[in-house]
Amino acid sequence: MPILKDILYKVSLVSTSGDMDREVNDIAFDSRKVKEGTLFVAVKGTQSDGHDYIGSSIAKGAKVIVCETMPEAIGSDVTYVAVKDSAKALGLMASNFYGEPSTKLKLVGVTGTNGKTTVATLLFNLFSKMGYYVGLLSTVNNRIGDSVIPASHTTPDPISLNQLLAEMVDQGCEYAFMEVSSHAIHQERIAGQLFAGAIFTNITHDHLDYHKTFDSYIAAKKKLFDDLPASAFALVNVDDKRGRIMLQNTKATKNTFALKSVAEFKGKIVANTIQGLEMDINNKNVWFRLIGDFNAYNLLAVYATAILLEQDADDVLTELSLLEGATGRFEQVKSGSQITAIVDYAHTPDALQNVLETISNFRTGNEQVITVVGCGGNRDKTKRPLMASIACKWSDKVILTSDNPRDEDPMEIIKEMQEGVSPVEYKKTVVIADREEAIKTSCMMAGANDIILVAGKGHETYQEIKGVKHPFDDKEVLGRMLNLFEK
Repeated sequence: MPILKDILYKVSLVSTSGDMDREVNDIAFDSRKVKEGTLFVAVKGTQSDGHDYIGSSIAKGAKVIVCETMPEAIGSDVTYVAVKDSAKALGLMASNFYGEPSTKLKLVGVTGTNGKTTVATLLFNLFSKMGYYVGLLSTVNNRIGDSVIPASHTTPDPISLNQLLAEMVDQGCEYAFMEVSSHAIHQERIAGQLFAGAIFTNITHDHLDYHKTFDSYIAAKKKLFDDLPASAFALVNVDDKRGRIMLQNTKATKNTFALKSVAEFKGKIVANTIQGLEMDINNKNVWFRLIGDFNAYNLLAVYATAILLEQDADDVLTELSLLEGATGRFEQVKSGSQITAIVDYAHTPDALQNVLETISNFRTGNEQVITVVGCGGNRDKTKRPLMASIACKWSDKVILTSDNPRDEDPMEIIKEMQEGVSPVEYKKTVVIADREEAIKTSCMMAGANDIILVAGKGHETYQEIKGVKHPFDDKEVLGRMLNLFEK
């Protein structure tokens, strides 16, 4: 059983009271999970303050309390530890409690506004195909080899994260690839992790509901690179003007990739079709199954990462050329219809434009592009009019609909999206708040050879309304409606 003083290794202590040689059965920051012998960490969260639950945690059997502010009444049979930052302390303690699992495999983090899921998933699939036992922590799911573990967050909380990494180590994983969200970095969920490398894909406006300013959002991403050890590599997209900013203070080895700029890992698109991409990567010509300029960046990032992890270039390109993309990322829905139907997770203005530009590149001009799009509730409101504006610019018809409205009124969200629709484009927009009806209508509107894009949810299999997740899968609904109105 771990001893408290060992669990506190590297934690910045302010003061202590009580027995520091106590055995600790487990760690919790959610008072509902406290039981006899638990170490409870009082974290000030976005929704509640763990300090309010110290008393109830002790009543449930917590024998160690880690907090930023000591309670007024201190029991003699409980050990109290005051720390400067309990969120960071939680990450460090969770890593120590589970035996510092990130030091026992090569952990690579992927951050950026768009592309995180695809890059992490491609890396997992690539290294699996190359014969390694690998772990994955992603928005879609967590993986340990062939085992799939559902994911509730892009990056898990520190306890869940270290539990998963420890299980990966126990099962013999040599590598783990992890999406690292800006929320997770800011909330110190990755504190205590030893990264072998970190990848920056790009950054555009998103999550301003949380970070408040774009500069704060950039700073959160940059912190991942600032904290890398000298033994790690930092790999950034320098076609994004913030790419080099990520490298400014890092101790890690600096590496760059690009399609347009000078970089160590240089790519060039030779052909871009609905069947795939032909690319030149560092003077090697390869055909890939993935589609679009945005996937050219993703493929380049994966290739560069594999080389930095000392893999053979020819083997990497051979296996990478055979891989499919991540679930719900520019995923074509097959049916008996002659309509091209695509589901994509695009939920930011930049991502939506990337997908629609890609569609524009392979369309002949004789077909319609019909886009179904909404914006999530309780999230960054500044992107709502931008999403509608971009959809209208690149589509012949646009259906504005609901997308995880959460606690907001779907029609109010749509009204905010409509602010981005110019008077001349109003005639091409339709408002249908019911998402299933919106998808159904897109299929009714479409003729042979037309293209339907259903954007925003991708891999998600639910609609979140008033705190309840209702089953809803864009791919299933779109496939069913296509077959219903088969043309």
